[in-house]
Amino acid sequence: MFKKSLATAALAVIAVFAFVPAANAADYVAASLTTVTDSTPAPGSATTVSFAATAFNNGEEVSFTAEGTPAATLSVVKAALSNTVTKTASTTGAASAVITVPKNATGVYTVTAKGVSSGNVGTAVLTVTAADAGTAAKGLASTGFDAPVLVIWGAAGLLILGAALVAVRISVRRQHAAA
Repeated sequence: MFKKSLATAALAVIAVFAFVPAANAADYVAASLTTVTDSTPAPGSATTVSFAATAFNNGEEVSFTAEGTPAATLSVVKAALSNTVTKTASTTGAASAVITVPKNATGVYTVTAKGVSSGNVGTAVLTVTAADAGTAAKGLASTGFDAPVLVIWGAAGLLILGAALVAVRISVRRQHAAA
């Protein structure tokens, strides 16, 4: 009897908590209502993310959040970035925000707009690529003396030969002076 009561209570708890009511589901703004002036902005530039009429309720507050993780370069690890601003939708339900990309930004950023009262959610994706470093030079830069190896070894040999000649002359002079 106790096992049946426990099983019934467990099923009741599962029925209450396992199924999320449809009222909690967010309504997503159709992609056709989303416009981005430049989905691949350069670092330091600005782009406008707009949601057309009927995307949100008339005159409702819309919270825009831009977040993303910049690409890591070599051993530098950068933390995720997040910024939020609140705008008011027009009388037709349209809303827009200007997103300014940081000068050192790279990577993929997601702009999410959420209607405060309606719960409608719209998203846009921005892909920021690093600024062009210019044209690359061919090969490594020259940082030394450009001479053939044979000339360098020949000069070193002559220097050693000259030092040996001086040492022999000094030795011979001492022998003649001692005699």
